[in-house]
Amino acid sequence: MSEKALVDTNVLVYAIDENSQFYVKAQRFLFNPNYDLFTSSKNLVEFLAVVTRNPEIALSTANALSSTQDYENSLKKILYPTKSSFLKFKELFEKYKPTGLKIHDCEIASISLANNIEQIATFNVRDFEKITEINVIEL
Repeated sequence: MSEKALVDTNVLVYAIDENSQFYVKAQRFLFNPNYDLFTSSKNLVEFLAVVTRNPEIALSTANALSSTQDYENSLKKILYPTKSSFLKFKELFEKYKPTGLKIHDCEIASISLANNIEQIATFNVRDFEKITEINVIEL
């Protein structure tokens, strides 16, 4: 039986950036048959922001959208915010009191947890390390 894991934005970005030192690791993880992989609409929106502004990647909007479509087709499911995930977000927000960009990470964790996915795969462990409800798969 495969383990469920949510794929963080940085994994999605590195998986298309052949010049990244993390490209091979990201690719291997995305094609690892031991995992049922998910991501959230929030991660896909963040992906679009990164790949269209980063001069080293600099995808056109058409190519960036095409990449998100590829992820939608290859991952198990895209998760969307719901009332349940927002209630989980408020719970995590009150418990951990994140500020600034950490609020986005808290929302991603809440979407994952609301869908009974307790693992997040990321290259940025610090983004989720304080959220004890989540197991971080460090790539």
